Amino acid sequence: MFKSSNLAVAILLATGSLAAVAQPYSNVGRTATPKEIAAWDIDVRPDFKGLPKGSGSVQQGQQIWDKSCASCHGSFGESNQVFTPIVGGTTKEDMKTGHVAALASNSQPQRTTLMKVPTLSTLWDYIHRAMPWTAPKSLTADEVYAVTAYILNMGEIVPDDFVLSDKNVSDVQKTMPNRNGMTSDHGLWSVKGKPDVRNVACMKNCETEIKVASSLPASARGSNGNIVDQNRPFGEVRGVDTSTSKPATVAKPAGDAKPAVSAAAGGNGLALATQYACVACHGVSNKIIGPGFNEVAAKYKGNPDAEAQLIAKVKNGGSGNWGPIPMPAQGHIKEADIKTMVKWILKTGQ
Repeated sequence: MFKSSNLAVAILLATGSLAAVAQPYSNVGRTATPKEIAAWDIDVRPDFKGLPKGSGSVQQGQQIWDKSCASCHGSFGESNQVFTPIVGGTTKEDMKTGHVAALASNSQPQRTTLMKVPTLSTLWDYIHRAMPWTAPKSLTADEVYAVTAYILNMGEIVPDDFVLSDKNVSDVQKTMPNRNGMTSDHGLWSVKGKPDVRNVACMKNCETEIKVASSLPASARGSNGNIVDQNRPFGEVRGVDTSTSKPATVAKPAGDAKPAVSAAAGGNGLALATQYACVACHGVSNKIIGPGFNEVAAKYKGNPDAEAQLIAKVKNGGSGNWGPIPMPAQGHIKEADIKTMVKWILKTGQ
């Protein structure tokens, strides 16, 4: 009777008694377990609900930054070589008012992250979900607190000896330079807000010309190869074609074809280097941020321990051998893949 009666099913659903009888359908699915729900429920709201417990100091954040973040964002968060700057353009007065004056006056050449982001939860949540670039979601909660504290310190929002935690994060929010710079009077912010389902806000006084708020200057667009070819194996595919500024380091294969790599050169070494976004920092035959693979091969030529040394370098990272920008640790890459890439790299100069 229960299988054929929608009314009976509705009553059982309302009373929570459906589990006691046969389900009306089979092989459709099952209820998610608490552990599965927890794996998805990772967002942090503007009121900091969802923020895990933990803490991290500015000093700890600097150590993580130098190891895993500086190669893309610069030692002080002001680099404009790989991504647009995170720090800069804010003042002590902005922290008092909650409005970044440079956004209104356009006195800053580029809009930095600290100029734009109104909520500290957004910064914490993005680092937690997406960083480092080559190993997203690999940082612990305490490490995210530390990196966030270091960014705030570089922006002179918190002092050098500050420890950011789930206990004081709401107090720091009160000093964010652009905390009052975003409207919350809409349905995306609150379920009580009025949604713009008729496109009223979007269809009046429209801009006739699209203005890019923040972008790399023309002189830097192609300094790291063709961005469109440098997608990491996480998240959506993105990137603009910068080959007009400078020829791409690795040509994009036509259609679904894989990069052409000779068997003698290490089989799929280049394909793996592309998959793990190594080519974002290393050209095959030229330096980008780090040395070209041909330069690495030349330096280690004749060294019987070259393979073991390079495998350790890729896994653990390091700095000082090729300049001031550190090599982030790549511990997320399978050791077999690292070995394949290293073997290929050591043969690129031959």
